[in-house]
Amino acid sequence: MPLTEPYDDHLPQEDPVALDGAVGNPDDNVVSDTSGASDPTTAGDGPGVEPEPTLPEPVRQRIVTLTAAVLPTLPADEVPVPLRRVAKFAPNRRARLGAPAIAAQLTADPLFRQRVTARVLADVGDLGAAVVEGTAPAAADPVEVAALAYLARPRGWRELIDASGAAVRAEADSAVVAELVREAEQRATRAEHDRAVARVEAEKLRDELARVREELGQLREESRQVARTLRETQARERKATELLATERGRAARASADVDAELRRARARLAEAEAAAGVARASAKEARSVDDARLWLLLETIGQAAVGLRRELALDPVDKLPADFVADAFAEQPGTAPPGPAARARDTDDPARLDQLLALPRAHLVVDGYNVTKRGFGEMSLEQQRKRLITGLGGIAAQTGDEVTVVFDGAERMHGLPPAPRGVRVLFSRKGETADELIRRLVRAEPAGRPVVVISSDREVADGVRRHGAYPLGADSLLRRLARS
Repeated sequence: MPLTEPYDDHLPQEDPVALDGAVGNPDDNVVSDTSGASDPTTAGDGPGVEPEPTLPEPVRQRIVTLTAAVLPTLPADEVPVPLRRVAKFAPNRRARLGAPAIAAQLTADPLFRQRVTARVLADVGDLGAAVVEGTAPAAADPVEVAALAYLARPRGWRELIDASGAAVRAEADSAVVAELVREAEQRATRAEHDRAVARVEAEKLRDELARVREELGQLREESRQVARTLRETQARERKATELLATERGRAARASADVDAELRRARARLAEAEAAAGVARASAKEARSVDDARLWLLLETIGQAAVGLRRELALDPVDKLPADFVADAFAEQPGTAPPGPAARARDTDDPARLDQLLALPRAHLVVDGYNVTKRGFGEMSLEQQRKRLITGLGGIAAQTGDEVTVVFDGAERMHGLPPAPRGVRVLFSRKGETADELIRRLVRAEPAGRPVVVISSDREVADGVRRHGAYPLGADSLLRRLARS
């Protein structure tokens, strides 16, 4: 907004000489401002008082900037009350945030303006002296001259402000004209470029038109060739239709011949099926003869076995080979002659255990702690033993097989529950491991008896395999127990 102030010509002692002296001591020029005649608040708008001129925006901003720069240098009692808070602002905020208050004080307080003018003129030097004298150097910035003229208000200061406004407007007009010229040049450049592009596009279009015309001629020639080919094809189609009718007659005759041959083949097939029925009946009769012979052979072998048992005077036994190992060999560890050739091969198939336990008179040997620590190691040893022995009792009851479970231990554990029927519980003796006791049990079995050893210990598996046993992993038994 423009700064407004009563015309300074009515202020006593405010001439260029007095303002020039204010550079040395601004307080020397404020004595006469205490009179009521010079107070702008009492001057009124009587005859002879001219209004404040309208300042160009650059001039107004420059006046505020100069005042904000010298505001902190004034003594605290010389700063008007509304500006004392503004004086404490940072330099970059003082002119921006305090502009309205500064402008109002410059307009309403001539004494404050004179004090500001004294310090501003002291800072600008020769330019300020020239403005105080009422002249403006030709090389000086019009905005700076107008701002100093507004603050110092020498004789003719309004003309300096008007001249500055004209110069600012002239510069703005020049800038506008220069911008218009530049835009016109750019439009001319773009138009020339567009014309060049249009010429290039026109050349491309002419070339494309020539190419299309050439292609059109080729298409017409191809169309004539296609029409000629179509006529030839239609002629060949007529000939093919005639040949097709001929071939259909031949195919009908051939189909009749095939049907006759098929009927003859079906008759031969019926004869072959009748012959096959007779052959099956003969084979069934021969099978009955073979079954009778096999039954007679087995009966003869059974009677021979009974006679041999009677001749050798073999009485029924109440102990099995594993019982002898548990009573005698466990206390006297030693080596035994190698067993017979391997009876089976190693496998990890869970169904393999059921197949082996289905064999007659099978003997299941279990590495106790190897199975329990793999299946339910979170339990105590006593609970592990009890759970495994109970599960093995179920298997013995289902299959009727002999079951032996071996645990590591320097002496027999006390407090074990009674072993289920068909389950034998063994503990290795001092100086011997459960693995060695398992190998002794396998070696003690007669050749030909199926022995299944449950252990995930590879050394145990390899050892019992050499003596003809079937080694299986602990997982197969754990899955069998879980299924039970």
